[in-house]
Amino acid sequence: MSKCSSGTCGSKKASGCGSADAAVAQQNTAIAASLDRIKNKILVMSGKGGVGKSTVSVNLALGLAGKGYKVGLMDVDLHGPDIVRMLGMPGRMDGELTKDGKMPPLQYNDKLKVISLESMMENRDDPVIWRGPLKNQAIRQFIADVAWGDLDYLVIDAPPGTGDEPMTVAHTIKDAKALVVTTPQNIALADVRKSINFCKHVSMKIVGIVENMSGFICPHCDKQVDIFKTGGGEQLAREFSVPFLGRIPVDPRVVIAGDDGKPYLSSGGTSPAIQAFESFLAKVEKELPVQTVAISIPMARAESSCGCGTGPCNPNTCDC
Repeated sequence: MSKCSSGTCGSKKASGCGSADAAVAQQNTAIAASLDRIKNKILVMSGKGGVGKSTVSVNLALGLAGKGYKVGLMDVDLHGPDIVRMLGMPGRMDGELTKDGKMPPLQYNDKLKVISLESMMENRDDPVIWRGPLKNQAIRQFIADVAWGDLDYLVIDAPPGTGDEPMTVAHTIKDAKALVVTTPQNIALADVRKSINFCKHVSMKIVGIVENMSGFICPHCDKQVDIFKTGGGEQLAREFSVPFLGRIPVDPRVVIAGDDGKPYLSSGGTSPAIQAFESFLAKVEKELPVQTVAISIPMARAESSCGCGTGPCNPNTCDC
């Protein structure tokens, strides 16, 4: 509780103290209004780094947009924001504010909106040296101050672990659901267990587990070699009774396309990796369908222009 309420603030400090509380309340209202227009929020996370969370996030957002959904992609990996590079978007967020004072996100195409801290930096190679409070505030501003509009899906790319960024998302976006990414080997699965238990701790529903880098696809013969083993993600899903969303194999073209800013898994080809990704995408779509709200439109009564219809006039309900 603020000390202002107990009367311990001086008269000069009281207005500043109160205005800070008012600013937080106003931001909370803006966050609620923004989130209310987004049907599904997906936090892509993992307790282990290097498992391909950003690759999954980018291609998931593009895949859903390719199906005609309105999608937002929010990069909360604040110390390593690579989303805009993977999408080949060198531009900066410097457009004019909307009428209600919000910042327009980067527009990848007519279905996909993107925001990343990197697109706001003067020099993209500068380090982001922030502690918890600054990271918490940045993520809140990504939601409150950005003109997301109406979205079917908001995909949130998180850094590895269970620290500030996923905690802020869990506390700010109460209905966010986690999509947990792992690789098959035991060392990754051990860390991913922490992510699943994190979700239980913060009461976040898990959409499912996807096993990335599950086997290697030879670029010459398209045959699979299990260099990282396989099946660990599915076993983990059974252990925790959460949906298993499939396996996506390693394909060198995924790495090359990511570096070139032309995501591969959502490119619509026929390789085993793309087919596996499309199966994964269909399962996500099934787990998180876009609910349509039926709007009841009252039919006009042709028999009478009176608000009471064809019955006797009721002065309590009619202005005739």
